[in-house]
Amino acid sequence: MPSITIQKAGIKDLEIIQNLGIQTFSETFAEDNTEEAMKKYLEESFNTAKLTAELNAPDSFFYIAWEEDNPIGYLKVNSGKGQTELQDETSLEIERIYVKKSHHGKKVGQILYDQAVETAQHLRKSYLWLGVWEKNLRALHFYRKNGFVEFDKHIFRLGDEEQTDLMMKKILD
Repeated sequence: MPSITIQKAGIKDLEIIQNLGIQTFSETFAEDNTEEAMKKYLEESFNTAKLTAELNAPDSFFYIAWEEDNPIGYLKVNSGKGQTELQDETSLEIERIYVKKSHHGKKVGQILYDQAVETAQHLRKSYLWLGVWEKNLRALHFYRKNGFVEFDKHIFRLGDEEQTDLMMKKILD
């Protein structure tokens, strides 16, 4: 199996992040949501203007997982005011870990998660937190396996639909 490398992404990688984001979000959630809700979410979340702002945000960091010259997944983490909710200076939010379906079960998500931990340690954060859809059992299992525990819930809007995300955190040593 070819080796997987992680590279920090910047504005030059906008199109790669955009394509990965659309593909992996669709692969993960299309069968459980309406076509209209998916279309609206993808247009709002992965348009060029929004991704440009996210890639240029000083408190957000993107990383791409590569298998040779093929992008196969990505990570987005947020610190400080870049966090979507808590905005705790002692925490780092994992906003997105997505891997192409073709690479599920190949430890790519774990490698991206390890990058999030490394980033949190480098930034001297006390804990990681994230929100995950209560029906995304694969992700819930992954995060629980990595030591995350639930601490709250919040509403995630997908199109016009409201879904419940479980908020989870992991204290770092």
